[in-house]
Amino acid sequence: MTSHQVHIYTDGAAKGNPGPSGYGVVMELVGTPHKKEYFEGFRRSTNNRMELLAVIVGLEKLKTPNMFVLVVSDSKYVVDAVEKKWLIGWEKKGFKDRKNPDLWIRFLKAYRKHKVDFKWIKGHSNHIQNERCDALAVMASQQEKLSVDVFYENEDGKLL
Repeated sequence: MTSHQVHIYTDGAAKGNPGPSGYGVVMELVGTPHKKEYFEGFRRSTNNRMELLAVIVGLEKLKTPNMFVLVVSDSKYVVDAVEKKWLIGWEKKGFKDRKNPDLWIRFLKAYRKHKVDFKWIKGHSNHIQNERCDALAVMASQQEKLSVDVFYENEDGKLL
């Protein structure tokens, strides 16, 4: 097992699918007390988009290239797509008939800058960081000011 420099814990939430949604990220620098949290809420998106966006945001926050990263997620959608190499096939086919191609393309750009391992964990199983990410994601989805996921609506709130 590779010695990881950073652990990224992620979760996404949506009330309705699509509906008000958010993501939460907890990043820990291994062997140090350094920890950062990120979250954002959206007026209308899906749980899977938020799960994937959380991973993307975590990877994009890394300033040094070629880091050894462990991403811990309760999303089978995200973890299996990478670990079972489905994503490579999707990319070869130009993401034809795949959901969330905009985010998968963005994910690959961030993912390829580092050495990333994934670990799936069961959600809502008292995993401290996962529970924190869930709380951040839910809180983000309930904020007064929510961002726009342009996949679902334009800036004026008109559904696409």
